[in-house]
Amino acid sequence: MNILLTGGLGYIGSHVAVELLSKGYDNVIIADNLSNSKIEALKGIERITGKRPKFELVDFRYKDQVFDLFNKYQDINAIIHFAAFKAVAESIEKPLMYYENNLFSTINLLSIIKSLKYKIHFVFSSSCTVYGIPDKLPVTEDMPLKEPTSPYGKTKLFSEYAIMDTIKVLEIFNAISLRYFNPIGAHHSLEIGESPLKTYNLVPILTQVATGKRKEFLIFGNDYPTPDGTPIRDYIHIEDLAEAHVLALDRLFDNKNQDKYEAFNLGVGRGYSVLEVVKTFEKVSGKKINYRIAPRRPGDIAEIYADTTKANKILGWKAKYNLEDMLKTAWLWEINKKF
Repeated sequence: MNILLTGGLGYIGSHVAVELLSKGYDNVIIADNLSNSKIEALKGIERITGKRPKFELVDFRYKDQVFDLFNKYQDINAIIHFAAFKAVAESIEKPLMYYENNLFSTINLLSIIKSLKYKIHFVFSSSCTVYGIPDKLPVTEDMPLKEPTSPYGKTKLFSEYAIMDTIKVLEIFNAISLRYFNPIGAHHSLEIGESPLKTYNLVPILTQVATGKRKEFLIFGNDYPTPDGTPIRDYIHIEDLAEAHVLALDRLFDNKNQDKYEAFNLGVGRGYSVLEVVKTFEKVSGKKINYRIAPRRPGDIAEIYADTTKANKILGWKAKYNLEDMLKTAWLWEINKKF
């Protein structure tokens, strides 16, 4: 089986590559434009697994590059599509950059799938942002998809719609969307972890404050309708998240999917406030965090966390790591990182 990982040297993609190679999917092809990832992740994957995936420098915004890739590898059986910008705050500042990058990459992949003459499976890296501001918690997969509060979220929702509509007219195409909540942490080997070129996510900023690379940690709003006033999110360890991708792929290859398009929530099933995360990080790292309350940020919502019953029952998947475990691996990665 030849598995293409778009954006496969990024944080999530690199961990999924390790999980695939560890579970016997030896023919992994990683294609990435390195816009927010590092080539050194390839060495980390090889150090963990003893296997080096094929690598191609590809920008999925450009259809000619996508078609060239598929001309070179004419036997790709499945695609796991990660290639996207992923920061809510940046998407509000640069909406057109997000629409161009995230939507063009998805549409170009769907265009190539449409031209193929054989069956192909597709796993999409989606997001809990497709639920918008949910009417109730926890969110389940059968709740209505609502307008997201950021351009980033809208690109994930529009991509899901594009996949759904394409599936209706293509017999050779099946897909699973995995709706992530908040991935954090690093691989237990400390060979790979979160190392973006542009840092917007909460935990990398937290670890950088702890090492002195940043002066302070900003908490955007303490007046939300939550117990301590700070936003509540569902956090999931990156290795738990990676495992779910392999189970989703197994499901498609084994023809166990009940519908041509399925979606699964991936979280731990409970929420933690930003202040809880800070205090838990202080406990596991032994570092006091210099934090400051700042005004609310556009695009943020008060609270969201997952109902993971569907993934538990159907995929046979369950998150194993707790918040302390997640933050400990993130901290160890920060002070031992190789790239």
